[in-house]
Amino acid sequence: MKKLLFALYLLTFLQLPAQETMTTDQWQEDLRFLQNTIHQDYPFLFVKTTKEIFDAEVETLYKNIPNLEEHEIIIGMSRIITLFKYGHMSVSYYKKPFEFHYLPFNLYEFNDGVYLQGVHKDYKKALGAKVVAINNVPIADALKMVRPMANAENEQYFKAYGINHLRVTEVLHAQGITDKLESSIKLTLVKKGKIFIQSFKTLPKGEIVPTSYRHVIKDENWLDARNQVSTPLYLKDLNKIYFFEYLPEQKAIYVRHSQIKDDPEEDTKTFYARVFDFIENNDVEKLVLDVRLNGGGNNFLNKPVITGIIETKKINKVGSFFVIIGRGTFSACQNLVNELDNYTNVIFVGEPTAENVNFYGDASAVPLPNSKIPVYLSYAWWQDKPAYNNAEWTEPNVPVDMSFEEYSSNQDPVLDAALTFSGDDFKPDPMKYISDLYIAGKIQELSQELPKMVKDPRYDFFDFETELSKTGHRLLESGRPEEVQAGIGVFTFVTQLFPNSANSWKNLAEGYLKIGDNNITIELLNKAIFLDSDGEIGKSSKEMLKKLTNK
Repeated sequence: MKKLLFALYLLTFLQLPAQETMTTDQWQEDLRFLQNTIHQDYPFLFVKTTKEIFDAEVETLYKNIPNLEEHEIIIGMSRIITLFKYGHMSVSYYKKPFEFHYLPFNLYEFNDGVYLQGVHKDYKKALGAKVVAINNVPIADALKMVRPMANAENEQYFKAYGINHLRVTEVLHAQGITDKLESSIKLTLVKKGKIFIQSFKTLPKGEIVPTSYRHVIKDENWLDARNQVSTPLYLKDLNKIYFFEYLPEQKAIYVRHSQIKDDPEEDTKTFYARVFDFIENNDVEKLVLDVRLNGGGNNFLNKPVITGIIETKKINKVGSFFVIIGRGTFSACQNLVNELDNYTNVIFVGEPTAENVNFYGDASAVPLPNSKIPVYLSYAWWQDKPAYNNAEWTEPNVPVDMSFEEYSSNQDPVLDAALTFSGDDFKPDPMKYISDLYIAGKIQELSQELPKMVKDPRYDFFDFETELSKTGHRLLESGRPEEVQAGIGVFTFVTQLFPNSANSWKNLAEGYLKIGDNNITIELLNKAIFLDSDGEIGKSSKEMLKKLTNK
């Protein structure tokens, strides 16, 4: 009997790997299932890519499956999902038995390079080092190599979430950074002016790097490159969804709001009622709302924030209300940012957000039939801005980012910029201000104010030439004589603001061509060619001139 039981046990044990191993046919069935599901149930997702491109990538992977390892197949599917460019969509790397292997560090891209923000305690020497290369591949090249398989709404999303695909050994192999699947990886690092090589072994399968809001936080096993003597406000009390602190020297209230959800100890409505009550009854001149870490949640909780700002008159005015945004601002928090932009006198400070202003979100988990790996596909369209506003992110009015030295020494240049910013005359939306003056017929005032704004460093975030030119082109394209003339007027104004821009003269030439004034058109094209004889604008101007003169 014992021999029989042992034989049955041994047979069962030997069969386990077979149950966990997928056949080529099963992987191909999973891929076909994914393809058909997207075509049948999610055809609306074909916005940033086409059905033809999607199907071609599916066919390529389908044919390659027999020659690929399992992790290469999974990452191949990830590359296909990445075609849609929606940050909520992804292929899971955590489904047993297909979990991937993670390296024991956390990468963060500062304005002076990519650094090891956090590491396991066994690699203390590497903590805070700048990354030069991974497996001898320069870091800039390595980032480009993993970009195609990292689901990302925009480049900010990739900075926040995609960069750490570089700590997954299966990704490194599938994307060609290593020749085979390795159990350890060598990083070329620089620290205190010295270059050195550090080898990192993978964590046990399925174990991931513990982070909070994309930062490793120091504990008994993990180290943070930030000096632990103090904590900046944006990283303080991360166990709380939100908190506020009064800054008496600046007469300012600072609020950090890190998720769009209710804190277990105090719901959103109650918290903000307390914030606005404090503002009304104390010497407060400025409110700074920090959502740079906020990756979203339930956007139906945004209402008390919006209405509270609108009702608090002492805050809802230009120069008194600031919102810090960044690469972590995503999903339901993008909805919050949109609504604040629409209905309040906000000034945005920091980095662009990680989300398109209008976007698909709320992904459903679709398990593949054989591997059971969940693929997350978005189904809900969120539109807080006009349909024609397809901006890839919300840009800050006051752009500020951070160096590694500032991070490690607990400085916060972003908050400092908000607290020290002054100017009641600042226009958070320059294009709206320009349009309002034009519609009101205040042309003289516009001609005086706009050149000042172009030279004002506070408006470095705004591309006046591009935005004004877009308006000019829209007017030309209307075809109505009065609007075409208005477009010519806009382009004339642009040439006065940017006389050394070949593009501005070419645009004006297109306006005069539209009304059939060939003599002025030729003169303007020659001006553009003179300013950019060997560039793209010069070349296209030469082509226009050749067609016009038949020479």
